[in-house]
Amino acid sequence: MVKLTADLIWKSPHFFNAIKERELDLRGNKIPVIENLGATEDQFDSIDLSDNEIVKLENFPYLKRLGTLIINNNRITRINPNLGEFLPKLHSLVLTNNRLVNLVEIDPLSSIPKLQYLSLLDNNITKKPNYRLYVIHKLKSLRVLDFIKVKAKERAEAAALFSSTEAEEEAKKVSQEEVQKVSDTTEQPETPKVVAPTQEQILAIKAAIINSQTIEEIARLEQALKFGQVPAGLIIPDPVHSNVATKDGKPASGGNDGSGPMEE
Repeated sequence: MVKLTADLIWKSPHFFNAIKERELDLRGNKIPVIENLGATEDQFDSIDLSDNEIVKLENFPYLKRLGTLIINNNRITRINPNLGEFLPKLHSLVLTNNRLVNLVEIDPLSSIPKLQYLSLLDNNITKKPNYRLYVIHKLKSLRVLDFIKVKAKERAEAAALFSSTEAEEEAKKVSQEEVQKVSDTTEQPETPKVVAPTQEQILAIKAAIINSQTIEEIARLEQALKFGQVPAGLIIPDPVHSNVATKDGKPASGGNDGSGPMEE
């Protein structure tokens, strides 16, 4: 990971983009934390922080010029509730492909007074019931959500659906419960069953150790025997029809011990 330092900011590409805005390109640096953006001296209309490792959308200095923030393909799960205080003119925010899951996680965006364009595509939050209407309800100045224009009809539907604080809280609660269900199923995976080797398999492992041709193979088999594991590819020979080689190279008689050579 690379720390976002003043030196990195000064050395990064900056140019006038297609819409004649002065843009700073900080893409693809594996940056984990937003910091030191004061070094920009508020000289940019647009900052691109895509393709990094950022988890929290926070720690901005006061940037009165910044209008566009592009932060695709990161790991953002949390947003500073006071973000708007530091980015008063931010009108476009692109958060495509991050890790926002619950409706309540976008509430801090309501602190941005002039936010008009927002993308939350490829975040799990977009799969929540009434996601679009909830975002439209919370962000009153929004004109385009996920590259689709916000219609007057949607504003009316959002206002009717979330006409009370209770309705809004219920939507958040449902969203959180769904997240918890997913968490419960993913954080407690089924423990695979470990089957101990049989006596016949143990004898076969020992015989295979005797017949091994390399130190590496001997070490692998001894490790398996030590931890009670059955090595991959172990074949249990038929004790009636197989002869087992011993250390002196002579075949064992009778084969009544159930051991035999392992074929690799």
